Amino acid sequence: MNTPVNLLDFDVDGLVAWFAGLGEKPFRARQVMRWMHHEGCDDFDAMTDVAKSLRARLKDIAVIRPPVPVRDSVSTDGTRKWLLDVGNANAVETVFIPETSRGTLCVSSQAGCALDCAFCSTGKQGFNRNLSAAEIIGQLWLANKLLGAARETAADLEAGDKDNGRIISNVVMMGMGEPLANFDNVVTALRLMLDDHAYGLSRRRVTVSTSGIVPAMDRLRDECPVALAVSLHASNDALRDRLVPINQKYPLRELMAACQRYLERAPRDFVTFEYVMLDGVNDSDAHAHELVALVRDVPCKFNLIPFNPFPNSGFLRSGAERIRRFAGILIDAGIVTTTRKTRGDDVDAACGQLAGQVQDKTRRTMVRLKQSTEIR
Repeated sequence: MNTPVNLLDFDVDGLVAWFAGLGEKPFRARQVMRWMHHEGCDDFDAMTDVAKSLRARLKDIAVIRPPVPVRDSVSTDGTRKWLLDVGNANAVETVFIPETSRGTLCVSSQAGCALDCAFCSTGKQGFNRNLSAAEIIGQLWLANKLLGAARETAADLEAGDKDNGRIISNVVMMGMGEPLANFDNVVTALRLMLDDHAYGLSRRRVTVSTSGIVPAMDRLRDECPVALAVSLHASNDALRDRLVPINQKYPLRELMAACQRYLERAPRDFVTFEYVMLDGVNDSDAHAHELVALVRDVPCKFNLIPFNPFPNSGFLRSGAERIRRFAGILIDAGIVTTTRKTRGDDVDAACGQLAGQVQDKTRRTMVRLKQSTEIR
């Protein structure tokens, strides 16, 4: 028997093409798309305006299957984290961060991460595989369902108030994995987030975070420009080579040039630089002044992230006064700078803490265990 097709894997163009293969007209694909994503429906029988014969056929050949939640944790500050089963003993994490003016969902793109940034819990556990488009958009589908998200009315859409009534108003691709290393599946999911037949989010409210894969940044600019965040974390190549190893392939000069190119088509007129504050490593006044010189020609803002510890990380969080002084140097240079409030750290949902469960194909965990044994 053929494996049923998961319809969450398709953006609207892909679903139209799939329905065409069944001999169905494009409007049928859009009907099903709206039921799936507007209504959070996974039951073909409930799609009442779809022809009964087509519903019966879909039940035989297709499914609407998001990842399965295996753990649901809620922080004292309201942050909510789900551990989601993606098969073969792998699980990824998705985080919802409620705020007064918006609700942000942090979405994962890979089971593990191959980039091995020195201060990131996800990177320490190695890498298994890319998530499918269904597993990526399924995180948004599932979070909407579990949060009981309200949907816009037709009048809201006509009035242009596309975020009215939404619990999830923003999506950030900042969970487990490097989104641009899973380019095709991530872009399919992004198109669904932006499509009015699905979630209809503004490009300004969807952010992709990257460690700096330059060719993929250029592709994203050309194919699906959304807001861009760059995990910078160092002010010079020598330090960044150590903290963010992808810098050895795409050094800072190339990364800054790619940021400038991206802004030619970006929905926002600035790039956000993410900068984790590591005590005694990248947080000196000299580092701050280096950053000012580095980004002189790149319209940007900085988001300083107090390091969120995890076992055996080898790093400490910069002190509050050190972070304040560092931020002051950037602000005095005319750079908009914020310090991220740590959210969800009591359930390991804060930035850099997502770990999930990964069957490591890179064998990184075994190598580290051997190294630690040899050191003893």
